Amino acid sequence: MTTRQKIKLVEVGPRDGLQNEKIILETEDKFQFISMLSETGLQTIEVTSFVKPPAIPQMKDAPELFHRVSSELGHLPVSFPCLVPNMYGYEKAKALGVKEIALFSATSDSFTKKNVNATVEETFARMNEVVESAKKDGIKIRGYISTAFGCPYEGKMPVEKLVAVTKKFMDLGVYEVSIGDTIGVAVPNQVREYLAVMKKEFPIEKLAMHLHDTRGMALTNVLVSLEAGITTFDSSAGGLGGCPYAKGATGNVATEDVWYLLHSLGLHTGIDLDKLVKASQFILGKIQKETESKFLKAYIKTGKV
Repeated sequence: MTTRQKIKLVEVGPRDGLQNEKIILETEDKFQFISMLSETGLQTIEVTSFVKPPAIPQMKDAPELFHRVSSELGHLPVSFPCLVPNMYGYEKAKALGVKEIALFSATSDSFTKKNVNATVEETFARMNEVVESAKKDGIKIRGYISTAFGCPYEGKMPVEKLVAVTKKFMDLGVYEVSIGDTIGVAVPNQVREYLAVMKKEFPIEKLAMHLHDTRGMALTNVLVSLEAGITTFDSSAGGLGGCPYAKGATGNVATEDVWYLLHSLGLHTGIDLDKLVKASQFILGKIQKETESKFLKAYIKTGKV
């Protein structure tokens, strides 16, 4: 990796970051957050999830929110993907003109049963119809794998399961697979070991990392992933996030923290830090929380990188 290389950050704050928040935000506030993020230089901002409202109440305004984003921000050079769990979600997303969707599964049957009442195999059976339709409709598809390193119900997950689930996604024809440390249990040696195995099985440029900072290891794991050749990372403005199906899981790695690490290494993101910080401060105020990001706390206090 050279200092000329640009690293892509996929901003998941509006979806993964907000989905577990108890304060149900107004659609206008979510739109304002996404609008502010769209001015930062981010290339990809995940907008929402097309799930049935009782499952995740925060996402009940998905159609209204995406319509607003598409109408007012659709001219920007930014991708606005949405998560869809099934054909119900896909049909709603398609009708609104969504151009990219994310599908998800996990390495753990226990986790997927809690999440979508299905085994891992069953989640892929459900995806087939969605994938066929998306390909026919010219919609890009990204895959998420939860519990890649550990599960709240089954403990440490073997790398063989990660390989097997990644292969299923690749066989579906996704352009990229995001490897998720859903409960933030991964440690550097494990990440290094798993990615060494994954690189033998799949093109490294088709793999991304989705790291949570529950135990303070996210940034270290980003560094290890960079050394392995990963160039795409999911992150969340202000460190927002959690998982409704994983007790104790705290935020995604903060976009600001990843920005600071990357720029300290001479790597580039194309992101305007000041605009990113303003977006984070705005949404943190709306959900009435302080940031978990150490860098953001320092930057707000001192105004210095």
